[in-house]
Amino acid sequence: MTRELVVAIVGRPNVGKSTLFNRMVGGRPALVHDTPGVTRDRRYGALEYEGRSIRVIDTGGLDPDARHEAIGAGIHRQAELAMHEADAVVFVVDAVSGPTPVDRELAARLRKIGRPIIVAANKVDHVKREVLAGEAYELGLGEVFPISAMHGRGLEEMMDALLARLPPAEAPPAPSATDEDEVGEDGAGEPAGEEGRPRRRKGPLRVALVGKPNVGKSSLLNRLVGTERSLVHDAPGTTTDPVDTPFSYGGRDYVLVDTAGIRRRARIDADTEKLSVSLALGQIERADVVVLVIDAAGGASEQDARLAGLIEDSGRAVVVALNKSDLLSGSGAGKKVMAATADELHFLGWARRVLISALRGDGLGGLLDAVDKAGGQHRRRIATSELNRFFADVCEQYPPTSRGGKLVTVHYLTQGGVEPPTFLLWANRADLVDDTYRRFVVNQLRARYGFAGTPIRVVVKAKAGSKPARGRRGARRRSR
Repeated sequence: MTRELVVAIVGRPNVGKSTLFNRMVGGRPALVHDTPGVTRDRRYGALEYEGRSIRVIDTGGLDPDARHEAIGAGIHRQAELAMHEADAVVFVVDAVSGPTPVDRELAARLRKIGRPIIVAANKVDHVKREVLAGEAYELGLGEVFPISAMHGRGLEEMMDALLARLPPAEAPPAPSATDEDEVGEDGAGEPAGEEGRPRRRKGPLRVALVGKPNVGKSSLLNRLVGTERSLVHDAPGTTTDPVDTPFSYGGRDYVLVDTAGIRRRARIDADTEKLSVSLALGQIERADVVVLVIDAAGGASEQDARLAGLIEDSGRAVVVALNKSDLLSGSGAGKKVMAATADELHFLGWARRVLISALRGDGLGGLLDAVDKAGGQHRRRIATSELNRFFADVCEQYPPTSRGGKLVTVHYLTQGGVEPPTFLLWANRADLVDDTYRRFVVNQLRARYGFAGTPIRVVVKAKAGSKPARGRRGARRRSR
């Protein structure tokens, strides 16, 4: 089987590591800003090059003078973990400023880790600047590759050299007849039945941890994966960039994403924090399931309700994690917090709430169980025949009301999509079916099929060829 190769990008602050990471993996998955120290955790991206699968790790800027500070020490730990995990290391230096004492100290450390090293002299955006890259040879790490991460200049040569230093590819496995999607209730391995069980997609479930600053998102991620994958500190705003972490539990695969704490807009001042919040909101759109982390000791706030509204609008599946249960005291405190949260987030009543402690590990099995079920319901599709039987009964008992003397006739209901489950309500006059009746249909679908953990969309469509009814008197005249 061909093994995925791992490459770590390291260097001092502000030499262009995240820009190189983005150029290699495509898109803008890492936060790029001219403020040193923006990248703090290690982030993962993937690319295919010359038929090889390569996993790239972006790391925080290494500054020996900051090692004695809490955040600086955490950045160094994250980078050290990345270097020891990698098959090869790309050491990025600034060709314009030339090697610094920090670069020299980092070079000495890199020589000791026993990994192939590629020196990338960045910011060589013109042929006239290539001569500047020559100064990096004094670091004693071998050949230097002049590149421009911003413009992509010199990256092909660097990638070719990197591939030559990586372990050789192994033979790919023979195709297996069992490599098909498994299907089942909550996406867990049974054939899809008439009741509309969800089809499990290939690949891991993408789970974004979202919440206000300092509610314990990074602590929760670290507790789940069993290591310091995200930098944890008691200063709000420690996490700036979304951090992807592959993770397995109980035979299921996940990608956990820790995101920056989202504050009220009026309190977002720094440019880097604005970018961090923008990236965090983008992770909501990319996620299969969003875990909204709330401080149980403080209770759900107005800002938590705003975040819940953003998540619902995005159409993502949701689980509410009430963290810091270890700080609750008094008889029935947990039940009171759960009830208060249900009241504050009343519009999210379909989302499961789980009381947890990232510090002690309480409730994490229940949290992942809720995530799995929400992800399965998010992909759930109801068989058309079953849906027709169900909706015929609904329409017979509760037909839509007439408006302005005009009859509203609902013909049938179909499921138009999943993620979230989306239903098309076909009527003679789409403009006369109001929000109240749409909400009624959603409630009936939940009462019959559950759909716990996922929003439901109902879209009213006008049936082709349908003539608007003119009311009872008009109908009698036409029948004569």
